[in-house]
Parts: sequence; structure tokens; C-alpha cells
Amino acid sequence: MDSGTRMAAVADVPEESSLLVTLRENGEEVEFVLVRADDGVNAWHNVCPHWTDVRLDKGSGATLRNGDLVCNKHGATFDCEDGHCDFGPPEGSSLTGADVTVEDGDVYLTDDDYEFVRVGAAGTGRDLSTNPGERLGF
Repeated sequence: MDSGTRMAAVADVPEESSLLVTLRENGEEVEFVLVRADDGVNAWHNVCPHWTDVRLDKGSGATLRNGDLVCNKHGATFDCEDGHCDFGPPEGSSLTGADVTVEDGDVYLTDDDYEFVRVGAAGTGRDLSTNPGERLGF
């Protein structure tokens, strides 16, 4: 492959959950979830558009049901293929994606707006009062 940064093996992306990765956008770390899709793997920003401080994957894998990512806070569902919300408070909105490609069993970040940082959550030392899913700071 001539472009893109390897993030993980496709085998590392659970079929019934997600793999949390950290990317960098404009110098800031942002979390994305990698999920299996009919066309391979998709990457979605790890926040619910209804309340952007609610993470879909808190570090142990997001809930998937019938091909949808599920927000455990609201019960909203987002299609793993296109990120579109078809049920719940953010109905009609869509998750923000990052371009990824699957080649030879590996997942590559091919989106020029992001830089791959690591598999796993965004860095420690975060302000817990403003981070997704950690509104109360504990």
C-alpha cells in the first residue's frame, strides 16, 4: 500500500463490538471506533451527536446490535455502514467518520485530516470534567 498508516489488523476489530483508536486532528487527540461493516471496516468518531460528551466506546468496546452502534446513554442506534442515526434523540443525524481502507488483512487510516496516534483511549491527564462520557469527573 502506497498511502495510509496501519492502525490494526482486521482480526483485532471485534465482530460484535468495536476497537477504540486515538487519532490526532489539528494537534488534539480524538477517539474513533473501528467497527466491522459489509464493505470491511469503518471508523466513527467516538461520541453520540445528541450529547457529545457521551462516548459510544468507554474503553471496553461499543455495543453493537443488528449492524448498528448503540449509544448506551440514550439507546440511539447508528448504522455501522454509513453512521446514520435511525432511532433515538439524534435521529436523522450521522456520526462523523474518518476514511479507512482494508488491505491484506490490515486497517489503514487514509484520511488526510487525521494522524494515527495509538490503539486505545486518548491520552491520560485529560480534564475529566470536559471529556466524553466523563461529565462528572469520576
